[in-house]
Order: sequence, then structure tokens, then C-alpha cells
Amino acid sequence: MNRLANATSPYLLQHADNPVDWWPWCDEAFAEAKRRDVPVLISVGYAACHWCHVMAHESFENEAVGRLVNDGFVAIKVDREERPDVDAVYMTATQAMTGQGGWPMTVVATPDGTPFFCGTYFPRANFIRLLESVGTAWRDQREAVLRQGAAVVEAIGGAQAVGGTSAPLTADLLDAAAAQLATEYDRTNGGFGGAPKFPPHMNLLFLLRHHQRTGSAQSLEIVRHTCEAMARGGINDQLAGGFARYSVDGHWTVPHFEKMLYDNALLLRVYTQLWRLTGDRLARRVARDTARFLADELHKPGEGFASALDADTEGVEGLTYAWTPAQLVEVLGEEDGRWAADLFAVTEEGTFEHGMSVLRLARDVDDADPAVRARWQAVVGRLLAARDTRPQPARDDKVVAAWNGLAITAIAEFLQVAAVYASPDDEDANLMDGVAIVADGALRDTAEHLAKVHLVDGRLRRVSRDGVVGEPAGVLEDYGCVAEAFCAMHQLSGEGHWLELAGQLLDVALARFAAPDGGFFDTADDAERLVTRRRTRPTTPPRPGGRRSSRRWWRTRR
Repeated sequence: MNRLANATSPYLLQHADNPVDWWPWCDEAFAEAKRRDVPVLISVGYAACHWCHVMAHESFENEAVGRLVNDGFVAIKVDREERPDVDAVYMTATQAMTGQGGWPMTVVATPDGTPFFCGTYFPRANFIRLLESVGTAWRDQREAVLRQGAAVVEAIGGAQAVGGTSAPLTADLLDAAAAQLATEYDRTNGGFGGAPKFPPHMNLLFLLRHHQRTGSAQSLEIVRHTCEAMARGGINDQLAGGFARYSVDGHWTVPHFEKMLYDNALLLRVYTQLWRLTGDRLARRVARDTARFLADELHKPGEGFASALDADTEGVEGLTYAWTPAQLVEVLGEEDGRWAADLFAVTEEGTFEHGMSVLRLARDVDDADPAVRARWQAVVGRLLAARDTRPQPARDDKVVAAWNGLAITAIAEFLQVAAVYASPDDEDANLMDGVAIVADGALRDTAEHLAKVHLVDGRLRRVSRDGVVGEPAGVLEDYGCVAEAFCAMHQLSGEGHWLELAGQLLDVALARFAAPDGGFFDTADDAERLVTRRRTRPTTPPRPGGRRSSRRWWRTRR
């Protein structure tokens, strides 16, 4: 076992028995690199990341690679979810140097943390060549390496030196933003841009508010179409609810199977508000099923919501979720099996690997007649029961303050909308009531955990696990998301102490995170000093694994 054996992060613990002599992120690791006069290898990822697992199996579990790393580097493993400040700084450097980013992120830095080489996933042979080349450059071209690192730090520091807003946030500016999104909208498949395609939850929430403010039919249609496309696609779990992190294609068919808390919390808000504004049955069902997924699959009683479900099951991506026509017949019988294959677009050729298919909803069932909906719900129940007997993906059990804040706010909104708009005459009214009761219990459980465990001496801590709070300090998103969550709790319950707690968090944010020339920094003024202090985050998610994240590339490698 290496130095990660006592870590609380599930991601770090995944690497505790590697032959690589990993250090956690700490001053002692950099001091050791300075003492040995070797560069630092910083590897950043997260527990549910498929490509992180691939690089671990190919390289970090390999004895020869371990010796090469240990002989020439001090190796530091970072959980990006525990240390978003570290991740953000080096992701900025990676994007500046390569034009892209993703996880696992591979950075080589000087003993003072200055990055001079950045990348993402490397196959073993490429990674070995990288280590050898960097070792040679560090030994024979030190001055050039140091100049490169200094240039990177200057570049990313300049990118962060953004002052306050130069103009007030006007209606014209918001209209222009909505118009720009309309030009980027995929009118065929919904969403924005091409593959890989991420659920654009923040854009959709903005467009819903724009529609409410202006009455824009275009903004509402973009949201409605995108939500329908995602809900019917493979990115949405058609049996248990909950969305995967992104689709590897441009039409939402094949997901990267990890399910993240923050995505599902934000999408719950989107579908809840679309239901409220339009009465759409599909939006209503997806909101209900997403709330149920959060409460059933991610909630940890007495604590809060876990961070994610893994992309892989027993090292195989999609093992839990994909089906063949024969498997449907085996579970459902000949008649219902063929009916389900047609409904969920399961074919002999398959849409995934090895002739398997990811379930999609090929036909409208939400507005079908009651007999069709009853048959569909019965089929879903039987398939889910059969799927539950399969091996299941691991769960990253750490509780992240910001993401739990997002979940609280989303569930509070869902409960309020359900209380007003759910009809007792609906055929699944009892199911809606049951989900609301379970979600309400998870909501209060989580809010109390954040207030009692994560709030330490008036300051937020970023993570906890098994009821024990970790050391990493809260970053700006923790304060913002948890403050909003406490406001939502006050609105839902009428209990004044939630509003008082929200005010205390906002006071800390103003005192510790505000920049003198406007805006906010990601970290507090007394936080650990990194090579630069970030002020903003990328608006476009980096591609996990860089360009190599495409399904086609993975198939050719195998």
C-alpha cells in the first residue's frame, strides 16, 4: 500500500495499492521533489471516470511504469471533486497548452508546482515515452523547461486577470445571449454543438427564464425539444431514472455511463420548471423519476447525497445497462419482449458494443392511451427487477457541499411544483406522492447534515464521508450553492434559521472571496496559495479523455 491508504477519497483509495508511490496533495510532496531535484507528476481524476480507470489499469497498476515514475518523479494523485481549486488551475494550464482538456488530467510540474507539460489520457506506450522524454528534458534542458513553465503561469495568470463587469446586465444583453444560443442550437437532435454532447442544463434554465421574462416562443421550444430528445435518449436511464454525464454521439444515443449528482440536480430543476410552465406530461414524469433516482440511488440516510455512480461495472463500461433482444425475451417472454425491443429501440445489430443496445424510448408513451402506459410501466418494472440482479456500478460515497446544495434546491422546487400541479386524478398519483415523501425526507436529512457537519467555525468544508468532514476548505461554489439551498429550505418550511444560515454564508463569501475590482475568486483569501488564483471557470465542459473519448476510438483499440 502507498501513501493513499489512509485517504478518505474513494478515488484516491482506488490507487492505494498501485506500484506508483503516490502522494496526496500536500506540501510534503513538493518538498520531497525539491529535495530529490525531480519534477512532480500530478494526476487528476475522479472515482466515476471511465478513462481514469483505463489509464489506471494500463499504466498505474503496471510494475514497470511504477518503477519509472518512482525513479524520476514525485507522483501526486488528486481527486478533482475534493480539490476543485487544484483541478481548475491545472485544467486552465492544460487547455492553454493543448487546446483541450479532460480527465484523467496529466500534468508535469516543477517542485514549486509550476506546470511545464500538460495532457489528458495517455496509452501505456505513449505514457512511458512521455516519462522518458520529460526526464531527459529535466536533466539536459532545465532552463528551457523552466522558461516554458514560467510562460504557462504567466499565460494562465493573465487569463484570470479579468476585472468586473464593464456594463450593467441589461435586458438587451440577456436578449443577445438568448439569440446567440439560438444560433448554436441543434435543430435536429436538440442541445448545442456536436459530439460529445453534454446536457446543457444551465443554458436551458437561462432560456426558461428568458421565456418567462419575454414570452419568447423560440426559447421555450429549444428547451422543450432538447428535454424531449434527452429524455427519450440513452443518456436517460429508461428504467430507474437519472441521467448519465454525457453522450458520446451527437444524438443522445450512447452515454458515458457515470451518473453525477450535479447533473441530475440541475436537470431536475429544468424538467420541473418545464412541467410547471407547460404542463408537459413527459417533463412531469422525468422530473419525478429524476427525483426518485436521487432519493433512492444517491441519498445516504443521515448524511446527504453521494457524488456519483461509476461509469464501469466490474471494469466493463455499460455492463449493468445494455440489452439484447434475446435478453428482453428471456425476462419478459416472447410477446412482451418483442414489444419492448420495438419500444426501446433494441436491435440485433445493437447501438453499443458486442451487439448490445442502450435503451431509448422510440415512441411516445406519456400521451398514449392508459392501456399502453400500463403495459409500458409493467415492462419497466420487470426489466428493472432483472437488471437489479446484475452486477451494479460502484458509488462514490463522498458528500460534496456544493452538489448537495444543488440537490436540495432542485428537490425543494420539485416538491413545491408537485404540491400545486400534480393532479390527484392521475393514474400514477400514488407514485408521485411516494416519490415526494421520500424526496422530502432526503431533503431535510441533507440540509441538516450540511449545517451540522460541513459548517465548521462559521466556514464551509468541501467534503465529508461516513459522517466525518474532510479538511479541504469550501470554494466559492460551495458557499453559493449551499446558501441558495438554505434559502430554498426557508421557503419550503418557513423556518427562519435556514435564512439566517444562508445570510452567514453570504457574509463569508463577500468578506473572503470578493475581488477588489469586482467579481469573485474561486478560493478564499486565506486559502492555500497555488500558482494562480482563479476567478472564473470554463463555460464549456472539457472533454473527458480529450479527443480519445470517442466510442469509435475505443472500439478500434480493442
